[in-house]
Formats: sequence, structure tokens, C-alpha cells
Amino acid sequence: MPNVAVVNMAGDKVSEITLNDAVFGIEPNKTVMHSAVVAFLANRRQGTQSALTRSEVSGGGKKPWRQKGTGNARQGSTRAPQWTHGGVVFAPKPRDYSLGMNKKEKQLAIKSALSDKVLNNSLIVVDEIKMDEYKTKTAVAMLKAIGAGKKALVVLDENNVYAVNSLRNIPGVVSAQTNTINSYDIVNADTLVITKAAVAKIEEVYA
Repeated sequence: MPNVAVVNMAGDKVSEITLNDAVFGIEPNKTVMHSAVVAFLANRRQGTQSALTRSEVSGGGKKPWRQKGTGNARQGSTRAPQWTHGGVVFAPKPRDYSLGMNKKEKQLAIKSALSDKVLNNSLIVVDEIKMDEYKTKTAVAMLKAIGAGKKALVVLDENNVYAVNSLRNIPGVVSAQTNTINSYDIVNADTLVITKAAVAKIEEVYA
């Protein structure tokens, strides 16, 4: 079982924690992780893009000139794609981009992403993240003290509005709770910062 140091908000080591092998010590499944990231990004797409085809653009009902005898190339409508103000050839239409994924696959992807962070020494466990005011400066100082990278995912065990809003102002930093974590955010972050209580909750759900 992997052992990780537990630090406080000042970056000082206060204890050690033994992580559950079933969650933080598995062999990362890169294929499932990739599928989870692709599905997550696809499901974020609105799919509302739309443009008009030649049949949908108003006008163009009259043939611009007669078929033969003018010296011009034959034309049937001023709304054909080659005309200015004509329709779009293969116009995009609203569509559903969402991709499905099995529950067990999603869980495996999250466990793989967590294990990958442990293997790469990119996991930092904090004993607790407590804030009693909105202060981005405090959040920045904490991340610097514990050695978090520029792109960090901070996983909290509870919805501390002061911590969430303070972290939200920092470019590249994302906060989440144990019930809202996803593979994409974990993979996308250089450093995963997680509270000791959040580790216990994640192990309870995914072990």
C-alpha cells in the first residue's frame, strides 16, 4: 500500500497516510482513461451549431438567366453554394454529441487516474483546508507552500464556500468535492491536492 505524507496548509509534514491499494494502487488502464476523457469532453458540447443549406436560404427561386445563349455558365439559383449569399454545402445542424459509458468503466477510469497521480508523485494530501473568509491570497499561499503545480485539482471533503470561491479566482486551479470528481479534471491537473477526509470518502466509495 502506498504511503503518502500529510501536510498542513503551511506545507509542514504532520503525519503519514496509507492509501488503499484498490483505489490508489492499481495498474492505470490508459485505454479506459482515454475513453472517459473523450466522453467527458463530448458530453460538454452543446451541439447547437446550425447554418442554412441552399434550400433554407430565402430567395433564389428565379433562374438568374436563361440556360443557353448568354455566354455565362448555366445557373439555376442565386442561392447555390458558389454564389455570395448562397447556402452552405454541408451545413452543420444541431446534433447530440454525448457518449455513454458504463458505471464500472467510469469508476475504473477514476481509480486509474488517481493511481497514476500516486505513481508520478503528483498527489498531495492536506490534513484539512479551512478558510473562514474569501481570500484568494490565502489560497495562493497554501498552494505555493505545499508545492502544487500551476494546474491543480483541489478535492475537498465538504462544500466550504470560502475555500471554493477563493480557489476559483486562481487561473488553472479547479476545486471539486468527492462526489463531483471526474477523470478529465484529474488527468488534466499537474497536481492533485486532496484533504485527508476526502481520501477516506473516496476510498469508502471506490474501494
